[in-house]
Amino acid sequence: MKKVIKEFKEFISKGNVLDLAVGVIIGGAFQKIVTSLVNDIIMPILGIVTGGHDFTKLTLKVKDATINYGTFIQNILDFILMAFCIFVIIKVVNILKKNLELKKEEQKQEIVKSSEEKLLEEIRDLLKSK
Repeated sequence: MKKVIKEFKEFISKGNVLDLAVGVIIGGAFQKIVTSLVNDIIMPILGIVTGGHDFTKLTLKVKDATINYGTFIQNILDFILMAFCIFVIIKVVNILKKNLELKKEEQKQEIVKSSEEKLLEEIRDLLKSK
Protein backbone atom coordinates (compact mmCIF):
# COMPACT_ATOMS: atom_id res chain seq x y z
CA MET A 1 0.00 0.00 0.00
CA LYS A 2 2.89 2.38 0.80
CA LYS A 3 4.30 1.77 -2.67
CA VAL A 4 1.01 2.79 -4.28
CA ILE A 5 0.84 5.94 -2.17
CA LYS A 6 4.44 6.78 -3.08
CA GLU A 7 3.73 6.28 -6.80
CA PHE A 8 0.60 8.42 -6.50
CA LYS A 9 2.57 11.24 -4.84
CA GLU A 10 5.16 11.08 -7.63
CA PHE A 11 2.42 11.13 -10.24
CA ILE A 12 0.67 14.14 -8.68
CA SER A 13 3.90 16.09 -8.24
CA LYS A 14 4.91 15.75 -11.89
CA GLY A 15 4.80 18.98 -13.84
CA ASN A 16 2.44 17.63 -16.49
CA VAL A 17 -0.34 16.95 -13.99
CA LEU A 18 0.02 20.36 -12.39
CA ASP A 19 0.11 22.06 -15.79
CA LEU A 20 -3.03 20.17 -16.78
CA ALA A 21 -4.82 21.22 -13.59
CA VAL A 22 -3.92 24.87 -14.15
CA GLY A 23 -5.01 24.56 -17.79
CA VAL A 24 -8.40 23.15 -16.81
CA ILE A 25 -9.01 25.92 -14.28
CA ILE A 26 -7.96 28.68 -16.68
CA GLY A 27 -9.93 26.98 -19.46
CA GLY A 28 -13.07 27.13 -17.33
CA ALA A 29 -12.60 30.83 -16.75
CA PHE A 30 -11.75 31.38 -20.41
CA GLN A 31 -14.93 29.54 -21.41
CA LYS A 32 -16.98 32.17 -19.57
CA ILE A 33 -15.30 34.93 -21.56
CA VAL A 34 -15.87 33.22 -24.90
CA THR A 35 -19.47 32.31 -24.00
CA SER A 36 -20.17 35.92 -23.07
CA LEU A 37 -18.57 37.14 -26.30
CA VAL A 38 -20.75 34.80 -28.35
CA ASN A 39 -24.01 35.22 -26.40
CA ASP A 40 -23.80 38.92 -25.55
CA ILE A 41 -22.07 40.40 -28.60
CA ILE A 42 -21.99 38.12 -31.64
CA MET A 43 -25.43 36.47 -31.34
CA PRO A 44 -27.34 39.78 -31.02
CA ILE A 45 -25.52 41.06 -34.11
CA LEU A 46 -26.34 37.80 -35.91
CA GLY A 47 -29.95 38.22 -34.77
CA ILE A 48 -30.07 41.65 -36.38
CA VAL A 49 -28.62 40.26 -39.62
CA THR A 50 -31.09 37.34 -39.71
CA GLY A 51 -34.04 39.54 -38.79
CA GLY A 52 -34.27 38.32 -35.19
CA HIS A 53 -34.91 34.73 -36.20
CA ASP A 54 -34.56 32.37 -33.23
CA PHE A 55 -33.65 28.86 -34.32
CA THR A 56 -34.49 27.31 -30.92
CA LYS A 57 -38.20 27.58 -31.62
CA LEU A 58 -38.04 25.37 -34.72
CA THR A 59 -39.64 22.01 -33.95
CA LEU A 60 -41.11 19.06 -35.76
CA LYS A 61 -44.06 17.21 -34.27
CA VAL A 62 -44.27 13.50 -35.07
CA LYS A 63 -47.25 11.88 -33.32
CA ASP A 64 -46.57 12.44 -29.61
CA ALA A 65 -42.87 13.26 -29.99
CA THR A 66 -41.46 16.73 -30.55
CA ILE A 67 -38.15 16.99 -32.34
CA ASN A 68 -36.34 20.21 -31.41
CA TYR A 69 -34.11 20.46 -34.45
CA GLY A 70 -33.88 24.24 -34.03
CA THR A 71 -32.02 23.84 -30.75
CA PHE A 72 -29.60 21.53 -32.53
CA ILE A 73 -29.04 24.13 -35.27
CA GLN A 74 -28.53 26.82 -32.62
CA ASN A 75 -25.97 24.66 -30.78
CA ILE A 76 -24.08 24.07 -34.03
CA LEU A 77 -23.98 27.83 -34.67
CA ASP A 78 -22.84 28.45 -31.08
CA PHE A 79 -20.06 25.89 -31.49
CA ILE A 80 -18.87 27.36 -34.79
CA LEU A 81 -18.88 30.89 -33.37
CA MET A 82 -17.06 29.85 -30.20
CA ALA A 83 -14.49 27.87 -32.18
CA PHE A 84 -13.93 30.88 -34.46
CA CYS A 85 -13.56 33.24 -31.49
CA ILE A 86 -11.02 30.93 -29.86
CA PHE A 87 -9.18 30.63 -33.19
CA VAL A 88 -8.95 34.41 -33.52
CA ILE A 89 -7.81 34.86 -29.93
CA ILE A 90 -5.12 32.18 -30.29
CA LYS A 91 -4.03 33.69 -33.61
CA VAL A 92 -3.58 37.11 -31.96
CA VAL A 93 -1.68 35.58 -29.01
CA ASN A 94 0.63 33.71 -31.41
CA ILE A 95 1.33 36.91 -33.36
CA LEU A 96 2.14 38.74 -30.12
CA LYS A 97 4.42 35.89 -29.00
CA LYS A 98 6.20 35.88 -32.35
CA ASN A 99 6.75 39.65 -32.20
CA LEU A 100 8.09 39.34 -28.65
CA GLU A 101 10.47 36.54 -29.69
CA LEU A 102 11.69 38.61 -32.64
CA LYS A 103 12.42 41.55 -30.35
CA LYS A 104 14.32 39.31 -27.94
CA GLU A 105 16.30 37.83 -30.84
CA GLU A 106 17.15 41.31 -32.14
CA GLN A 107 18.37 42.31 -28.68
CA LYS A 108 20.55 39.20 -28.46
CA GLN A 109 22.03 39.94 -31.88
CA GLU A 110 22.86 43.47 -30.80
CA ILE A 111 24.56 42.25 -27.65
CA VAL A 112 26.63 39.50 -29.31
CA LYS A 113 29.77 41.01 -30.75
CA SER A 114 31.71 39.48 -33.58
CA SER A 115 35.23 38.21 -32.99
CA GLU A 116 36.56 41.12 -35.06
CA GLU A 117 34.83 43.61 -32.77
CA LYS A 118 36.22 41.89 -29.70
CA LEU A 119 39.74 41.89 -31.17
CA LEU A 120 39.49 45.58 -32.09
CA GLU A 121 38.29 46.42 -28.58
CA GLU A 122 41.22 44.53 -27.08
CA ILE A 123 43.68 46.40 -29.33
CA ARG A 124 42.04 49.70 -28.36
CA ASP A 125 42.26 48.87 -24.68
CA LEU A 126 45.93 47.86 -25.03
CA LEU A 127 46.75 51.11 -26.84
CA LYS A 128 44.97 53.12 -24.14
CA SER A 129 46.89 51.40 -21.39
CA LYS A 130 50.30 52.24 -23.00
